[in-house]
Amino acid sequence: MGIARVLQGIEAACARAGRNPAEVRLVAVTKGHPLEEIQERVLQQGVFRLGESRVQEALPKMKALAQASPTPIEWHFIGPLQRNKAKFAVAFDLIHSVDSLRLAEALGSKALEGGKLQPVLIELNLSREPQKHGLLEEELGEALPRIRAIPGLEVRGLMTIAPYTDQPQSVRPVFAQLSRLADRFGLPERSMGMSGDFEVAVEEGATLVRVGTAVFQPD
Repeated sequence: MGIARVLQGIEAACARAGRNPAEVRLVAVTKGHPLEEIQERVLQQGVFRLGESRVQEALPKMKALAQASPTPIEWHFIGPLQRNKAKFAVAFDLIHSVDSLRLAEALGSKALEGGKLQPVLIELNLSREPQKHGLLEEELGEALPRIRAIPGLEVRGLMTIAPYTDQPQSVRPVFAQLSRLADRFGLPERSMGMSGDFEVAVEEGATLVRVGTAVFQPD
């Protein structure tokens, strides 16, 4: 597909939903891809918002690309995060995957040590799949105010991963549910949608889509 077609897909989904394309930002997921490919397939195409899901892989990339790119890069952490990696994770501009109060407390503590207010999203397991991370819907009402009260954190929104399917319309209810919850709790950001379903996610209110495979496919 390539990044140009992904951006076209976002614009088309916005048109169908009556949304402004400026409301939706593409996070190009670069995990597993070498620096040269990231520069050619993403940065040289004008996208400077990158997503990584492994701290150990991301940190060297962050350092190398900061030196190579004349435009500042916005780094998003999108994968499961262990508390012992919190001190490294606060190097990211936005963490999508806060899935417990204890992780939130660890991130807040490390952010304060670094003199930073760390933007985060709370991850929800709306499909209730046992292999996935995230709070259940019924846990959000109790957890959200406690996480919002943690010094050093700024809760900006919610994130979810829909069930894998080759029928993207079938996961529309998951995306609609995340948007309803974000509206209910006054949270502006909705991180949802990946390579196979990002257009449906945009139609249902995504503000951040995390796309990797489609970005790096041949044009």
